[in-house]
Amino acid sequence: MNKRIRKSAVLLLLSLILLITACSGGKGSNDTPTETYDIINPNSTDEPVTAPTPLPYDAPLSGLKLENAATSRPIVVMINNFAAARPQSGLTNADVIWEVLAEGGITRLIAVFQSTSAITDTIGPIRSIRPYLIDIGDSYGAVLAHAGASNDGYAVLQRQGKPYLDEISNAGSYFWRSKERKAPHNLYSNLEKLRTGAEKKKYSMDKQVPPYTFAEADSTEVGVPAADITINFMLKNYNVGYKYDSVSGLYKRSIGDKPHIDMNNNEQLSGTNLVVLGADHKTLDKEGRLAVDLTKGGSAILFQKGKAIEAEWVRAPDGMIRIVKNGAELPFVPGKTFFHIVPNKPTFEGHVTWVQS
Repeated sequence: MNKRIRKSAVLLLLSLILLITACSGGKGSNDTPTETYDIINPNSTDEPVTAPTPLPYDAPLSGLKLENAATSRPIVVMINNFAAARPQSGLTNADVIWEVLAEGGITRLIAVFQSTSAITDTIGPIRSIRPYLIDIGDSYGAVLAHAGASNDGYAVLQRQGKPYLDEISNAGSYFWRSKERKAPHNLYSNLEKLRTGAEKKKYSMDKQVPPYTFAEADSTEVGVPAADITINFMLKNYNVGYKYDSVSGLYKRSIGDKPHIDMNNNEQLSGTNLVVLGADHKTLDKEGRLAVDLTKGGSAILFQKGKAIEAEWVRAPDGMIRIVKNGAELPFVPGKTFFHIVPNKPTFEGHVTWVQS
């Protein structure tokens, strides 16, 4: 009898356990916390994304970041801008480019090379130098590269002991003539040859260049919109145009209504800063040679980030031409800067025009 009671009690207990489990919906096993794991695909090639390490040095004349400090003495090259000399070579490697009247209404380009590592790229065609072109190059403490000079140009070079490499008088082996163009529009060199020539002449090659002032890439002074710019010199074939590309922040350059191209890489010349400055010009002789006053200062316009900023230019105590407004230097946006020197007559303003878009 007792065995029968015990058996009935066991059966009753088992029934209660099954009933409780059924009422819980069969989820009793989830009452205990469980660990979760990330699923890793063993075949994945993705690596953790890390921000690039900022380059530690700034180029003194462009403000661009560099892996190694730019300490070389600048080389300033007189570039032929005659129509038959275009497209030129090597201008995309220059930190700064100046454009100024020579004679007969044509213009000349003065290319300042300081931070580029492209020392074997062709540069040219190369032409002669004038006193005011010497003045521009000398403001950077540069070695001057050219082919010939006016009489007063040679006087400045020789009497003042300027460091220069002249294909005609003292450094012919550091230049070459191309067979693809007719003289005098076919003279070239490169930075490797020019630096070798400067060292052979025992010119100091570690002279520090006075740096420009730079703002952050997205900074600009208050100005008026200016996206399509025209700079008039004298002849239509030498009129310069720039169109602003808001995506890249660059002004794309044209000359004579055609894109201005670097023949080395077929790239259109462009800059982040454009400066137009007015200076007094004086005709010296029947050949149309000029004297240009680069000392007394005057009106200037700075174009950057699609805006025009009216300003002034001054010759600073360090010898550099700097752009100022209300007594303070205007910073450039990092990148290439184009300077354009136009006559003050008939008016400075008549040489530069722009539209908003």
